[in-house]
Amino acid sequence: MECPNCGARTVVFEVPSEYRPHVPGASERAALCPECLTLAATDAPPEPRFELISSAFPTDAEAAVPLAVAIGLLDSLALHRRALQELVPAAEAAGADPLLLLDRLHVQGGVDPAFDIDRRRHQLEQLLE
Repeated sequence: MECPNCGARTVVFEVPSEYRPHVPGASERAALCPECLTLAATDAPPEPRFELISSAFPTDAEAAVPLAVAIGLLDSLALHRRALQELVPAAEAAGADPLLLLDRLHVQGGVDPAFDIDRRRHQLEQLLE
């Protein structure tokens, strides 16, 4: 599937029922763009190759899925506050380090979201305190 925002090839993954309310359209599948970090609902076949987003991305679905959904919601902390307060701790409980991943996304090439990753990381850290 191509990103509706920038046209890049997305990472498509299955979304467990507990996270579906946080995905556009409460979809069973979502797609995260590795370039602009846009999250979109999709019916495309899953290709959960999270390493395409970053080599630092967790590979197991238990940590990767809530983290991918959370990253896709970082465009608006105000709108997605409750979702982020659920998703980020779920990713951490599964062994991921969301703040470290944001640090790595900030310094790696090829990522150009509509928001400032470094600033959003700081805001997310404050939100979770």
